[in-house]
Amino acid sequence: MRGNSTNTAYIRPSLNAIAVPIVGEFLLGISVAMCGLYLASQTSDAAAGAFGLTQQVQESLAVLFRILAIGVGIGVTQQLGSNNIAAAKATALGGLGASTWVGVIAALWMMFGNGLTLTALNAPDAVRPIATTYMILLAPALILDAYNLSMASYLRANLLAKESFMVMVVMHGTHLLLAWLLMLGFWGWSGMGLNGYAIAFFISRALGVTAHLWFWQSKLALKPQREHWWRVPAHILKPVLKVGIPGATLELCYRLAFLVSLAATARLGVAELATHAYTLQTLKYVALISLSIGWACEIMAGRMVGAGQFKEAYAVVVKGARSGLIASGTLVLVAAIFAPWYMPLFTKDEHVISMACTLLWLSVFLELGRVFNMVVLASLRAVSDLHYPLAVSVASIVFILGFGSYWFGQWFGLIGIWCIYVLDECLRGFLMWRRWVKLGWLKNGKKSFRRLRAERRLSAGSEPAGADAKAMTENRTTLPSVS
Repeated sequence: MRGNSTNTAYIRPSLNAIAVPIVGEFLLGISVAMCGLYLASQTSDAAAGAFGLTQQVQESLAVLFRILAIGVGIGVTQQLGSNNIAAAKATALGGLGASTWVGVIAALWMMFGNGLTLTALNAPDAVRPIATTYMILLAPALILDAYNLSMASYLRANLLAKESFMVMVVMHGTHLLLAWLLMLGFWGWSGMGLNGYAIAFFISRALGVTAHLWFWQSKLALKPQREHWWRVPAHILKPVLKVGIPGATLELCYRLAFLVSLAATARLGVAELATHAYTLQTLKYVALISLSIGWACEIMAGRMVGAGQFKEAYAVVVKGARSGLIASGTLVLVAAIFAPWYMPLFTKDEHVISMACTLLWLSVFLELGRVFNMVVLASLRAVSDLHYPLAVSVASIVFILGFGSYWFGQWFGLIGIWCIYVLDECLRGFLMWRRWVKLGWLKNGKKSFRRLRAERRLSAGSEPAGADAKAMTENRTTLPSVS
């Protein structure tokens, strides 16, 4: 809180200090996935299609993990901003226990629901058997992935972004090395193909959990006990779900609508499905900038709201959006310009290369719209403005992305589906930006601040009753006036 010298928990770091390590994390993860796609493509386009299809299913199931990661991350950042360290630790441990249950649910679906999923996605006959085996082998690692996502969110909320990055270096480095050896083989062994990627995934995620536990104990003096791995106290879970469910509901709607577009793509044939996979994997390198800045803004805005610093929260998000536009716009232009030279690394099919190049040029507009969705939407969640973003985004996702991709795929093929992607991202991005600059979030941010201060007074009994009003009065006079 501004002017409160006793608030030692609140630290205002620079945006780059948080965002840069997160960029490194995502860069590693995307690079490993890109290498997996490359290695799969060396087998066949069908194996590459199976990899891309399963990747989308895996990311859809990961929405369950994001419920916890969003709720834990925002809850912890606000509690730390309010200097309530004990509550932050309790929230992290509650998220760990909940991760066990959602991880098991995701793993069971991947193991026993793969047939239903592949049928719903119109998986081509050449892709289906490869994807089925791969999904079964991948399933157990999803439990470990849930742990890693939740534990990493607690490290970042405590501004330990560099430590989180170190964990990811070890985890993804191990995954890449093992995937290369297990997929292609060594010393005369022919390897396991795509299945080797799944086994490497499991081993690396187990190593990631071990590294996270070490940092939790050494840096944050937090050592989970046996019961913390399965017990989820209701008073901890309720606020986590209150924040996490709206955010994850939005992600779930997006994933489901995106799967509709993926099914529409699969119906077009193996070549279109492979083109879709190659282009999306390329764009992940572009999107990681917006995603990283969005996570950094979420962390900073959450801590600032917890400290009652609304003017600073406003300014950091505006800066983050501007930085994202410059960085993502530059990267997607580079990706589109050089596509004819790097796409042949994945396929020799001239038709696939030509389609991918066209999609990447359309993606210039796609990525500019995505900046606002990733940066501003994450910040709106962080300041507890949950309902407006959910309502307008779901409407666009369902009616434009869902229905639009189905019909435009039938009428205009893969190009039509991509145009729908652009329209959906740009419309939602405009609405999120308008919400932020019009200060529609401010009322919810102040309400969250008052709640956090009340909780701290109850737990510590030392906070002056007028402190929250004083902080909000300071910020009310300094918030920018936006017409």
